[in-house]
Amino acid sequence: MENEKVTIRLRMSAHEAHYGGNLVDGARMLGLFGDVATELLIRNDGDEGLFCAYDNVQFLAPVYAGDYIEAEGYIEKMGNTSRKMVFEARKVIQARTDINESAAEVITEPIIVCKASGTCVVPKDKQRLK
Repeated sequence: MENEKVTIRLRMSAHEAHYGGNLVDGARMLGLFGDVATELLIRNDGDEGLFCAYDNVQFLAPVYAGDYIEAEGYIEKMGNTSRKMVFEARKVIQARTDINESAAEVITEPIIVCKASGTCVVPKDKQRLK
């Protein structure tokens, strides 16, 4: 399963806007990466596993309520129980509140909003697939 990608896409809601100007908390991107990691582990090992640590996180562009974010990840390297993963979140649709409160547009060239890498673990006794 190494290098096989998993992608999820969802809209950031007004509920997720944590700061002024409808800015979404960067931690929301890490939550999306956690969901991607869980799917990768289920597909690879048949178990949700555990996320141990991020070793690199870069927030590269703001995310606002109404934006659509596509989060993608893959297993870069596999150990006996560890799974080193790489993630990227891209804005694919953006809210255009400068036009009106319900305007939005598809972004021709998606904007990378966050990159990260981290390690997950699936204990040997929980690994069901290979």
